[in-house]
Amino acid sequence: MSSHYTENINGWIILDKPQGISSNQILRKIQYELHAKKAGHIGTLDPFATGVLPLAFGEATKLIPFLEEGNKTYEFTLKFGQGTTTDDTEGEITQTSNHLPSQEEIEQILPQFIGNIIQIPPKYSAIHINGQRAYELARNGADFEIPQREITIFELKMTDYHPQQNEADFCVTCSKGTYVRTLGHDIAEKLHTCGHLTALRRTKNGLFKISDTILLENLKNILYKGQGVSAILPVETFLCDITDIALTEEETLMLKHGQSLSAQRFPPFTGKAAAMYNHKLIALVENKDNTLIPIRVFNL
Repeated sequence: MSSHYTENINGWIILDKPQGISSNQILRKIQYELHAKKAGHIGTLDPFATGVLPLAFGEATKLIPFLEEGNKTYEFTLKFGQGTTTDDTEGEITQTSNHLPSQEEIEQILPQFIGNIIQIPPKYSAIHINGQRAYELARNGADFEIPQREITIFELKMTDYHPQQNEADFCVTCSKGTYVRTLGHDIAEKLHTCGHLTALRRTKNGLFKISDTILLENLKNILYKGQGVSAILPVETFLCDITDIALTEEETLMLKHGQSLSAQRFPPFTGKAAAMYNHKLIALVENKDNTLIPIRVFNL
């Protein structure tokens, strides 16, 4: 790591990602501004997409595996009558159709997309195919197939209909790994036409909501004024749905050294618990046979 990345910064920035930049590019820009040693993000958004992008720094990166499995909610606009290479506005138009479905026709087919469904992710995606990103292969004109996957759509509804623009607005709540561009493409296909997304916004990413976010301009303003760390939320902020247990100083030292504790004096819990000392996160623990075992230890 270069000598530029010298700061032990721990915590979260929940960004409202702007359009036109990749998730990784924006993470690296902010990491550079903060001089942060370690950084990661939860749930990639295409450059075309906006909305909730959780950025983890330092010890918060240890929570990524536990927080990235959550369901996601998106708002999107689907334009009928034009299909593109990327299923959004970034690609070239590949097909056209004069058929514009009615509001009733659209509403009629939506229930077919709810539940466990099969999707074939787009060729312009970050999926790895034999060690290469699919979008790189697609740009180079390579001939390849992307394996289908099962995803879950929990809720899908049309929120507005704009016949004069050949567009409809939707809101979807879905499992991790869902491609909303593909969903739009498949909805249009089911309606015997073609289509592509003209807008895509993530409003919820697991426990992270749009109300938690900061706009890039506001973040830049904070960093410009030299108040860099004031934008960072504490590491434990998003552990709100798991049990907290309070440790003694002796128990804290034991967990920090990777030792387990007897579970007898702690309240019973299922799954994982956040072991805290003086309001600081010490470890994520799980109860196995009445023994608390540390599964992630934090240096905060």
